[in-house]
Amino acid sequence: MRGALRPGPVTGARGPPLSGCPSGSPCDQLAQPKGLLEIVGREGVSLTTVLTTHHHWDHARGNTELARLLPGLVVLGADERICALTRRLAHGEELRFGAIHVRCLLTPGHTLGHMSYFLWEDECLDPPAVFSGDALSVAGCGSRLETTAQQMYHSLVETLGTLPPETKVFCGHEHTLGNLEFAQKVEPWNNHVKAKLSWAKKRDEDDVPTVPSTLGEELLYNPFLRVAEEPVRKFTGKVAPAEVLEVLCRERASFERAAEPLQPQARALLALQWGLLSMPRPK
Repeated sequence: MRGALRPGPVTGARGPPLSGCPSGSPCDQLAQPKGLLEIVGREGVSLTTVLTTHHHWDHARGNTELARLLPGLVVLGADERICALTRRLAHGEELRFGAIHVRCLLTPGHTLGHMSYFLWEDECLDPPAVFSGDALSVAGCGSRLETTAQQMYHSLVETLGTLPPETKVFCGHEHTLGNLEFAQKVEPWNNHVKAKLSWAKKRDEDDVPTVPSTLGEELLYNPFLRVAEEPVRKFTGKVAPAEVLEVLCRERASFERAAEPLQPQARALLALQWGLLSMPRPK
């Protein structure tokens, strides 16, 4: 989408998102409102609407400050817990900002009220894009915190997994290397995983983002979209797709703990980001 989206992470762990939003268009929220407003000013555009994927602190904490700085700002999402929410969206709802169309896709799994946003532009040859937050990432997905494995399967495979294969996937974090290392454990003979991991290592060395990928690529190496494939079933010892997914989530959590055990302070910060803890109110 020319002039609407720049390739780059939406809420990347390495730095601020790369977002250029034309006048009257939506902009996926980041946790650093002043940084976003600097981009808005530099681009000479107007920020009218924030699309928030879910309520977690690392994705939505900037909403309140943005709403204070920009009176009348519209903040949209699917969860009442989202900071400064002005209207709750419904699955399948379509929004329009000039030539840009946005289809809202409810994708519970990481959280119950997680919304992904599928965008395309009229008379534009560029492929569509999906802003998937923590529902789907490059070679992985967010931790399942509030839903059943069946709900998460439906979100990943039946909702996101059926978008056009050329769709660019803009996820919320740069977890690509760790995700691919786990994918290699699941499917050690998958050449697509090997090639993507080699590519991602080179990008990491050069400090270049690995986002976006495409949905077609994800179907080749992301184990969470490949739950019907025999090698993935064999790894989990399960056949039913939701059960395969449940084992994958459990194995991935164990893999991450073994690779990089979290210290108590890091665990507390993660719990705060996930909304499992509350910030103390000033007296």
